[in-house]
Amino acid sequence: MTSASDIRTGNWVDRRLPAGWRPYARLARLDRPIGTWLLYGPCLWGLALGWQAVGAPASLTASMEMLGFVVLFGIGALAMRGAGCTVNDLWDRKLDAKVARTADRPIASGAVSVKAALVFTAAQMLIGLLVLLQLNWTCFLLGVLVLGLVFSYPLAKRVTDWPQAVLGLTFNWGALMGYAAVADSVAWPAVVAYAAGFFWTLGYDTIYAHQDKEDDAIVGVRSSALFLAEKTKPALAAFYGTTLGLLVLSAWLAGLAWPVYAGLVLVAGHFVWQIRAVDIDTPELCLAVFKSNRDAGLLVALAFALG
Repeated sequence: MTSASDIRTGNWVDRRLPAGWRPYARLARLDRPIGTWLLYGPCLWGLALGWQAVGAPASLTASMEMLGFVVLFGIGALAMRGAGCTVNDLWDRKLDAKVARTADRPIASGAVSVKAALVFTAAQMLIGLLVLLQLNWTCFLLGVLVLGLVFSYPLAKRVTDWPQAVLGLTFNWGALMGYAAVADSVAWPAVVAYAAGFFWTLGYDTIYAHQDKEDDAIVGVRSSALFLAEKTKPALAAFYGTTLGLLVLSAWLAGLAWPVYAGLVLVAGHFVWQIRAVDIDTPELCLAVFKSNRDAGLLVALAFALG
């Protein structure tokens, strides 16, 4: 019999981690890395744009410094995505307990206490702080400023039909931070890339929200999926079309070379595939199309890097 729970057992968490660690790994969604990829992608966009802004130096020292940024932002994305998920589950623990899909989540099920979850959040935030301390002051300040969005996002679905917009503001902050880490400033190419990420998130998280629309309606949670309903596909076309236009504008403002536009053609094809492939009434397909946005984000990063 298929379980309604969104927690999958028998994966590497069960096979390789001690029993006491498993609830925390699931709380940080380490067994479901798609959120980390979606957070990390815009960081790579910002790093590539910042690299262009400082003249794309080709020395070994500069290349190793850039590799260091790539690693640091990867660690930061992993830690902050985990912290965000923990905060989300703390806010939602009573709602989660009422829904079959989320009732087995560690806090809702009692596998992790509220106190332990708060300590776990602090530990993940400490990792994020250690990453920030390796970066310049501009990047550090941006990292502090985004915390308000991180902690307020879980409340958005209680007060607006567009919590996806708050997620978009939060998840794409790395475009600004990546640029600042390299260039020690924030300029229009990064701001426009951040805006592109915002509309990208509106698209992919609306697709994701269609998995939960029946349960959300029952417990009184709001989302763009419920708001758009059968108008979702035209809305996706608008969101992804705007994303692509802003990515092209960002590349142009940054002065990237022609290969970036060839790469963005691939991104456009991926977006068209998503819109055609998704079936908003088939949760499994919504999840698969949502997860494919890891590839979309990496394609943008590759296009910017080639440019």
